[in-house]
Amino acid sequence: MAVLRLRFTKTKRDKLAQVLWILNWISVVTGVILFSLGLFLKVEINKRGELMAERDIQYVPNMLIAVGIIACAINFLGGKICYDCVDTTKFLRWKLIMLPYIICTFFFTFCVLVGALMCYSMHGELEESLNLGLAEAIRFYKDTDTPGRCFLKRTVDMLHIEFQCCGNNGYKDWFQIQWISNRYLDMSKKEVADRLRSNVEGKYLIDGVPFSCCNINSPRPCIQQQITNNSAHFNYEHQTEELNLWMKGCRQALLEYYTHIMQSIGLTVLITWLFELSVLTGVRYLQTSLENVLRQGDLDSESDGWLLENSFMETARTNLNIIKSLGKSNQIDTANNGDPNINVPSTSKAHYGPDNVPPNEIPEAS
Repeated sequence: MAVLRLRFTKTKRDKLAQVLWILNWISVVTGVILFSLGLFLKVEINKRGELMAERDIQYVPNMLIAVGIIACAINFLGGKICYDCVDTTKFLRWKLIMLPYIICTFFFTFCVLVGALMCYSMHGELEESLNLGLAEAIRFYKDTDTPGRCFLKRTVDMLHIEFQCCGNNGYKDWFQIQWISNRYLDMSKKEVADRLRSNVEGKYLIDGVPFSCCNINSPRPCIQQQITNNSAHFNYEHQTEELNLWMKGCRQALLEYYTHIMQSIGLTVLITWLFELSVLTGVRYLQTSLENVLRQGDLDSESDGWLLENSFMETARTNLNIIKSLGKSNQIDTANNGDPNINVPSTSKAHYGPDNVPPNEIPEAS
């Protein structure tokens, strides 16, 4: 029994072909949108590539770009097919191509669905990449004279200001690293020398943060140094002065930013998948209804169209049997010690001609 059988008149078939022609061209536009979204995401990731570890997080934008290009090609071909199918006689040139086209398009729409799901599953890899990348960037914040790292200070400061964040997990991350270069430390001062000697690694650690961590909404001048020392500042309590510094860590801020982008892109890709699936369904109805018209021999008659000629179970069973038969046909007869080239003598009576004399009848040489 056919799945979702519908009855089509000639007028309905022609209108279906015309509508599908328009929808395929709209799908070309959606392919351009997918390509643009993938390119946008790739640019956004590369824009802050210095703050990310080299993790495999480019697979999502790369897949969106590839899916967008393929969508343009497939739907352009689909538009041409549907345009020709308005005239039933022109369907003959596409008759053998339409089924492979529908199968390929089905797998393509599956890839679109996978792309949408990948947008929502990228959260873990992105968080790990940001965690490692930001920790590395903060560690090299002071190396303004080192090639390859000289722009990290500016990058981190701009990140603090733009996203209103501080440090990797919070402002206390700066307490655990030396973020002031030795060239700006007065080694003749006892306080500096004592701090360097007190650390086993010889680092200058202070309870201070860069200027970019200062909250511009703070009602008092920003306190960057001796943040944990309440007596060093008048009317100050560092545990309650939340407006003085940005409290949010940059990893969380960037993760929220990229998550919002990924969710928006994922929703767009999911809608595109539903649209592509509806167009594919229409093309399948058009193909089956036109093939049934050709079988009937009357191009103006009514015909049935369906998604599957048999039920889901029967279709799956048939395809499974086809795959098994293909596997058996490729097997080599391994009888007679596994050598397929050995001729097995026949047990039936042989027929011999003048050029085919049995060995026991060959005369011996005199």
